[in-house]
Amino acid sequence: MPSDHQPVHARLQEIVFPDHTNHLGTLFGGQALAWMDKAAFIAASRHARRTVVTARSEQVDFRRPIRQGQLVEVEARIISVGTSAMQVDVELHAEDLLGGERVLCTRGRFTMVALDAQGRPTAVPPLRQ
Repeated sequence: MPSDHQPVHARLQEIVFPDHTNHLGTLFGGQALAWMDKAAFIAASRHARRTVVTARSEQVDFRRPIRQGQLVEVEARIISVGTSAMQVDVELHAEDLLGGERVLCTRGRFTMVALDAQGRPTAVPPLRQ
């Protein structure tokens, strides 16, 4: 069980290198989704303290392109908890390292499910208020 001070969020940072981009020099959507899923996984794992898997990604909105050389910060927050499933909102911000401008580029929601040792859904603690 998580302690009272345990976070139910995760924050990751990445730099967009050439191998992360398409022919236009912007971040591949699949790479953005992978980073978002990773952050959701970490947040859900911290909350459940169990093995978790992605059950669903939904309503992913790509608002602005992210360019090669930008810093990307991905933040995941658990917003609700069911019996074994956790809803995780994830935001992806891009920052220009030279100018300092920071903008929200992508937002999505992921459903993560906790599993027991046999790979079956298992209960997770309620979300603290």
